[in-house]
Amino acid sequence: MTGSEELADRFEEHRGHLRAVAYRMLGSLSEAEDAVQEAWLKLSRTAADDIQNLGGWLTTVTGRVCLDLLRSRAARREEPMGDTQDTVRTFVPDPVLRPLPHLDPAEEALQSDSVGLALLVVLENLAPDERLAFVLHDMFAVPFDDIAPIVERSPAATRQLASRARRRVRGATPSAEPDLGRQRQVLDAFLAASRGGDFEALLGLLHPDVVLRADSGALVRGAAASKVVQGAKAVAEQALLFAPYTRSAELVLVNGSVGVVDALGGRVRSVMGVTIADGRITGMYILADPERLERVEAPGVTR
Repeated sequence: MTGSEELADRFEEHRGHLRAVAYRMLGSLSEAEDAVQEAWLKLSRTAADDIQNLGGWLTTVTGRVCLDLLRSRAARREEPMGDTQDTVRTFVPDPVLRPLPHLDPAEEALQSDSVGLALLVVLENLAPDERLAFVLHDMFAVPFDDIAPIVERSPAATRQLASRARRRVRGATPSAEPDLGRQRQVLDAFLAASRGGDFEALLGLLHPDVVLRADSGALVRGAAASKVVQGAKAVAEQALLFAPYTRSAELVLVNGSVGVVDALGGRVRSVMGVTIADGRITGMYILADPERLERVEAPGVTR
């Protein structure tokens, strides 16, 4: 085995971890893969024999790449859509899908991509430096001394970044039902009510302050355009409006929780993740961006 082959093998040992770091940083599977590939390119141009802790080195390098991506795309995500200058695109992170057959929740929690969509949405609202400090320290136990050079601050200031982010995350992340069986019961009832046009049943399944976030991409207009809808009545009306699309919908695991995928004619048309608490849906996260959905892997889903 050549030196380059050995280095590639050592890198592959860390790929899954690096992908998990980048996904939490970016909320985008394709960008996460790009960030991991960039980390490999940097490693291949470095004297690897001088790196004492390869895993730690790769984690901080990946974090730095992700930070640059977050900073460069921040303005793009705030661009107005269409002719209405105060309409800002709603962003829903890329979902990770798995078949629904029984999976022990404790096992699911160990999966590198089981971070929930609700948390990823909250992370989207953090400043890039805050997100980096929080993700690397609180999720991956990277010391502040190692994070500080990435954000070009002192360890104490970096600690404050993470602390500020932690308070925002705790204040904005909704509580969620952990039991997959109860999640499935609620979503089964929701789909049945939607397909049957039962408005009152839908209201009973939605929390009064439920929030729906739909990301249809920059090119979709009309009723299906990206939007944020709040309140049980308004969300129930949306569910009835798009009820015809639920007839081909299937239940799947979306980022470790029960969700819905609509796949027809060989392509995924939409993915919906939800947050459920006390038997009612408190949050809905719908990705219907055709371009991004082409890259979504849907194992076990009938197309």
